[in-house]
Amino acid sequence: MFESAFRSIDDTLWKDAGCTGELDYIEQTSWLLFLKYLDDYEQELASQAVLEGRAYSPLMDERYQWRNWAAPKNAAGHIDYQQALTGDDLLEFVNDDLFPYLERFKRTTDDPSSLKYKIGEIFNEITNKLQSGYSLRDVIDKVDELSFSTNAEQYELSSLYEDKIKNMGNAGRNGGEYYTPRPLIEAIVKVVNPVIGETVYDGAVGSAGFLCAAFEHIKESRQLSPSEWQQLQTRTLYGKEKKSLAYVIGTMNMVLHGVSAPNLVHSNTLNENLDDIQPSEQVDVVLANPPFGGKERAEIQQNFPIKTGETAYLFLQHFIKKLKKGGRCGVVIKNTFLSNTDNASVALRRQLLKDCNLHTILDLPGGTFIGAGVKTVVLFFEKGKPTEDIWYYQLNVGRNMGKTNPLNDRDMEDFLQHAPTRTDSENSWRVPVTDLNTDTWDLTVRNPNSVEEVDNRTPQEIIAEIEDLDAQAAEALQKIKEIL
Repeated sequence: MFESAFRSIDDTLWKDAGCTGELDYIEQTSWLLFLKYLDDYEQELASQAVLEGRAYSPLMDERYQWRNWAAPKNAAGHIDYQQALTGDDLLEFVNDDLFPYLERFKRTTDDPSSLKYKIGEIFNEITNKLQSGYSLRDVIDKVDELSFSTNAEQYELSSLYEDKIKNMGNAGRNGGEYYTPRPLIEAIVKVVNPVIGETVYDGAVGSAGFLCAAFEHIKESRQLSPSEWQQLQTRTLYGKEKKSLAYVIGTMNMVLHGVSAPNLVHSNTLNENLDDIQPSEQVDVVLANPPFGGKERAEIQQNFPIKTGETAYLFLQHFIKKLKKGGRCGVVIKNTFLSNTDNASVALRRQLLKDCNLHTILDLPGGTFIGAGVKTVVLFFEKGKPTEDIWYYQLNVGRNMGKTNPLNDRDMEDFLQHAPTRTDSENSWRVPVTDLNTDTWDLTVRNPNSVEEVDNRTPQEIIAEIEDLDAQAAEALQKIKEIL
């Protein structure tokens, strides 16, 4: 039922002139799902209050509750179309009344961690893009059929929602930056192994895939007591996200996984000066895939001791500072970080090796991130003691990856089998830190077991050879011209 409802919603959005692609589809589905979830959630809280003999004050005024404006019911429990708005009346209510009402929550609520504030945050960042009130009515009717009441329903909805995120990433443009392959996320979470009682943080939260996976990992680790369950819900998972759409998607993704009021903040993590991070704000675990290839302005770079315009390098500095002593991190980064010879790259590698135990580097094959066009690695490290040796694992899936054959759980099995003991194999090996060049701290992946010839030239040597070949070609061309 859920899958057919999602397909029907996408069909309706595709026909509406205001929605132009997967990014719009998931944005519009998200705000409607969120309001339906809020209504179900509030009815559950109200019922619980009645059982406990106490009063309950709803978050939203009666006029703006889903059950009243979106899906008023008749005696038979079906939508009463005599009362339900549609067409231009529905568009006017949503655009000119509902959205402004919800936007005000952010300005009238003092606690940024409250659910009411998050509602205001979300509706300050998105708009209704449907241009037809009849299309909007059709989508509302389909969303109203969805239920969040059981764990099985929530699991199916969360799986379908993640499929939509995946489709958005596969669609290209900037959608891919919100999607990290689920098998990779789950493998990173298993290796870092967050447990109940620890705090987990992602400062580039995107669609919140890492926080959702950490939530599931901790939830399934053992039977949690009621107090531990409350701790997991409210005082374990934290994230920040700069972009509006990603913030909305991340919030909805966590809600569908069972986190009732996600601790996500809509802000640019890199605006925070590292010196301002207090010990009380540090965390036990960092899990992240920060954006790569971005360039930050000079004023942002002033927040960091190692100045660089490369967004991912600033995030890495932030993550190191954000960790408590003994804290653990799994972070995705471009593989060029391992070998770049600019001052910032060398300084950052030196800091990482001196301040942290970089115990594992997972080398990912090309095509892991569909459409990204870059090779990446995962750095696993623990803060508070220097690196002694690094265990490399070169993931070899034995095929070219793409939309039709993406990374899957089976691809990660051998890595997960060897990671706990960091044993040598055809695809894995150790490098003592004493073997590294202390001028460059080069960490390039060089598999000693590979039968393939590895090009160990430096970028400067490659550039020099290219320039030499260009000069030879120019000389040969000149001789041809002279002969002619």
